[in-house]
Amino acid sequence: MTASVVGIDRDSRPDRRAFGPGSRMWEDTGLITFSLTAGSAFLLQTMEPSIAAVVDEHSSFRTDPMGRAARSVASVMMWIYGGEEALAEADRLRHMHASLSTTDAHGVRHTALSSGPWAWVLHTGVFAFVEGNRYFTRRPLSEQEKEQYYQEVVQLMRNFSVAPKEIPPNYAEWEKFFFDKVDGLEPTGVAYDYLRVIRKIAPPHSLPRPLTPLWRMAAAPVGRLQYFFTVGTTPEPIRRKLGLSWSAADELTLRGLGWAIGRTVPLLPERLRYFPIAYEARRLERDRARLRRMIDLRPI
Repeated sequence: MTASVVGIDRDSRPDRRAFGPGSRMWEDTGLITFSLTAGSAFLLQTMEPSIAAVVDEHSSFRTDPMGRAARSVASVMMWIYGGEEALAEADRLRHMHASLSTTDAHGVRHTALSSGPWAWVLHTGVFAFVEGNRYFTRRPLSEQEKEQYYQEVVQLMRNFSVAPKEIPPNYAEWEKFFFDKVDGLEPTGVAYDYLRVIRKIAPPHSLPRPLTPLWRMAAAPVGRLQYFFTVGTTPEPIRRKLGLSWSAADELTLRGLGWAIGRTVPLLPERLRYFPIAYEARRLERDRARLRRMIDLRPI
């Protein structure tokens, strides 16, 4: 499969292009299994000092975890399946983050759009995707497939105006870059807060207060599983820094669950395999392809 992108005429920068059918992003990003490693990606982000400082002051992950998660997933789906609006979504996020800054307890000022932290958000996505394929699919990615996927991420980074100096040229260089970066991450208070929040999922704001006990009862096993997947798909050096335990038995359990998920999800109807935006975009492209065939076959 080769990467495919759809040109956007109204965009003035030729290096920015939206994704379309034929790309690995199009096939894989919208799958519901995306959510199983999204937690480890965000955990890695909260251990980068500038991201942690800005998230600590401006993010709603503590007060509205369900809402924040829903907004984040919808935004990621837009990056890949939004068509002409994909680049507008990237621009919206840059504009939204442009004013986000804070000064930490040591007097150091942090800004959301600093080149390193801005790029790190997307770099954590590379790790989460590869890790997700290692655990939650029928087979892990080959080295060639990793390279193909990474080159599509390079395009995504261009869409988000990531500084070229923050983009390793290939997957092998990225892997070295990533683990060098992991060595410098810190066990921040925000990281510990995030682990606490995902383990005990707060009810959505719209839920009537009398239903809160039922919510907590229903959400408890989901939270435990989410925490388990997050810790299990986080790099071992990060687990050590955060003091998170992970045993051989835990690893076997994760692999067993991953084996079952990797063989169950492909059997689901497409409407259930993909998040709603991804499903509708894929359905629309099939409709367009059918229309194109009918137009090409018309009598003239």
